Amino acid sequence: MPGTKGRLLVATRLLTDPNFERTVVLMLEDNEEGALGLVLNRPSELEVEDPLPDWADLSAPPPVVFVGGPVSRSSVIALARVAGGPEPTEDTWTAVLGSIGVLDLTADATLLHAVIDGVRVFAGYAGWDAQQLRDEIAESAWFVVDAQPSDATTDDPDVLWRDVLRRQPDSLRLFANYPPDPAVN
Repeated sequence: MPGTKGRLLVATRLLTDPNFERTVVLMLEDNEEGALGLVLNRPSELEVEDPLPDWADLSAPPPVVFVGGPVSRSSVIALARVAGGPEPTEDTWTAVLGSIGVLDLTADATLLHAVIDGVRVFAGYAGWDAQQLRDEIAESAWFVVDAQPSDATTDDPDVLWRDVLRRQPDSLRLFANYPPDPAVN
């Protein structure tokens, strides 16, 4: 099975963990030691300006901290889009998907204004041990699909799950219409 790094995991109805209901996860790492990703569609109420005022004006809308997953919610990971100029240095920004990469928030935000925009801040992450994710995919708990850079900084995260499924080929796109509670359908 090919790795998932730089791709999306889209939760299926078979995934019963409420932390991942209708989530879209951008995978940052997937290797023999395990896998790590960020939930892209769980905004919190906390404004980025409160914990990270230097990064607030570079934040993608909505400018809130997102819940990146259930693991280590006190950890902060940020994604940023390269603005079209030269790429930031490797110690500041690491590419993940096209113009989207992981941003080091200890860097000086004022020096990066001309280089990056669309910063998205996440508290926590989604993590799997070496075989766990493979098993969940084999059990059809996740659809593994190609990501678009705009997924990481969507301004409407509440519809991302549906939007990602709608752009898929053939029968996979039909899942976009699956109701949150089939009993109410």
